[in-house]
Amino acid sequence: MKYTTRPQALLLLADGTIFYGKSIGISGKTFGEVCFNTGMTGYQEIFTDPSYFGQIMVATNPHIGNYGVNAEEVESEKIMISGLVCKNFSFNHSRPDSESNLYDYFEKQNLICISDVDTRALVSYIRDNGAQNAVICTDGTPIDELKELLIKVPDMKGLELASKVSVTEPYFFGDENATYKISALDLGIKRNILRNLAKRDCYVKVFPYNASFEELQSFNPDGYFLSNGPGDPEPLEGVINVSKQIINSDKPVFGICLGHQIIGLANGISTYKMFNGHRGINHPIMNVLSGKGEITSQNHGFAVNREELENHQDVEITHYHLNDNTVAGMRMKSKSCFSVQYHPEASPGPHDSSYLFDEFVANIKEAKSLQTV
Repeated sequence: MKYTTRPQALLLLADGTIFYGKSIGISGKTFGEVCFNTGMTGYQEIFTDPSYFGQIMVATNPHIGNYGVNAEEVESEKIMISGLVCKNFSFNHSRPDSESNLYDYFEKQNLICISDVDTRALVSYIRDNGAQNAVICTDGTPIDELKELLIKVPDMKGLELASKVSVTEPYFFGDENATYKISALDLGIKRNILRNLAKRDCYVKVFPYNASFEELQSFNPDGYFLSNGPGDPEPLEGVINVSKQIINSDKPVFGICLGHQIIGLANGISTYKMFNGHRGINHPIMNVLSGKGEITSQNHGFAVNREELENHQDVEITHYHLNDNTVAGMRMKSKSCFSVQYHPEASPGPHDSSYLFDEFVANIKEAKSLQTV
């Protein structure tokens, strides 16, 4: 194999800290909030997850690209991360059913990547100093110029991003002859969520993030779903108001990730930006209702205020994160409405929590049976 040298590249953090590495060969610069994911597999699903929009991903797995890419292993139509930081980037791949190598995949979408970075030191630094904006530069732009550009990048706190990843027109997913109909509000919905609903005999109509309650209701759904997505939930005032109407419709409601936070805000419970979010496929959760632990897939940088939730008369905690006791799930006492902060559809990750889709469908079935009485 011919030896080639690659251009020097750097990652500049907002506080001025610099980590050096090498460009994989795609020249340019990219900005976003730097965060890390602890998953050992599923990099393509992570890169295409709309919840990561606006973020520079640091991979803790030392090898990225070793099993190539496959068109079936995506959560949206394109790469959603702003850039990638990794230790070892594999230009070659060895999986029989891979369709291409990761470099070609990145090159087609102009995804800037820096490799040969001491990612253990970088992750340790982020853990100690918190998530912050950063820039990856592979084109030799002077550091002083990069610092000036980085100052202009908005902080994730207060940033509305759902509109950047949501569809602009409604579409359908699943079998139109399915037993149950779901109106889903797309705040950055993952494809595997739709697959999980469809295989449970649900026909889903996916609506843009700014759809009105009347539009969602026009499908005559048996239940409503509020999806995951990127950014700060608090600026989504229109979505919060629509969610209040959805909850008051007395039909079953299920929310995941950003949808979970929106349900909290709709109940007057505030959210906050975490010092470091949860991103990985091995996060331990305690199910308060069953008393059992679950290993979960997670991706969020905001959380619901636990103290306010515990003091709320109509909402209760159903799950909490065993590492830091943050709220991982909740339900309303007076409504058929529940939500979780993590990703029961996984992709990537364990399937410990896939029962939540069954519970949602069971709630719908029960609500429909009461209507026929």
